[in-house]
Amino acid sequence: MNGAQVGIIIQARMGSTRLPEKVLKPIGNRVLLGHIIERLRRLQTPALPVFATSTERRDDAVERFCREAGVACFRGSESDVLDRYYRCAAEHGFTHVVRLTGDNPFPDMEELDRLIALHLKENADFTHSFRVLPIGVGAEIFTFEALQASWREGMAPHHREHVDEYLLENPDRFETLELEAVPCKHRPEVRLTVDTEADYRKACYIVEHACSEPVTTEEAILLSERYETTQEER
Repeated sequence: MNGAQVGIIIQARMGSTRLPEKVLKPIGNRVLLGHIIERLRRLQTPALPVFATSTERRDDAVERFCREAGVACFRGSESDVLDRYYRCAAEHGFTHVVRLTGDNPFPDMEELDRLIALHLKENADFTHSFRVLPIGVGAEIFTFEALQASWREGMAPHHREHVDEYLLENPDRFETLELEAVPCKHRPEVRLTVDTEADYRKACYIVEHACSEPVTTEEAILLSERYETTQEER
């Protein structure tokens, strides 16, 4: 990896407006963040996971969860997520940063290993897979230098709220790659994220009915479709 220090920063907070406290809601026998940790343990690429939450009092619960789970936690601005990422990456000395979010219980570790390998091999600034995999399954990785440039120059409100917006808006400046999805996983229309109560019920259904542990992306897609069919039949 040529001295690369890969960090995985997972943004997570309790103050979601659509589904409050979702990051610590139980899905099967684990809370949502617990599913992410369990999956990250299967990643083959050496990388340090850090949960990045806010300094708001309600997010004391996230820090407490991290402490009990034995994973790193960083606390920063609630509204300026870009600043939270930058300061977290700087504190840990990351040269490359994978971005995950705390509302996605089913990130695909095989595809994440492929994503990181592609990014490092091609010396890209920004590499992503979120447009070719189901919603909530993909990820993105960027260099610390690209993150720093975004932090310094991305001053619009949406730049501060969404870490990757400045990178996406400036493709001529940042060498950007997109991972090719495995054909059976190329289902960007399938929702495997937890943003609403309906999403949460579906995630619980998937975990409850899965044959694999953790559930594979292929099985999650099938169970998602089965769940949607059962809802339509009601």
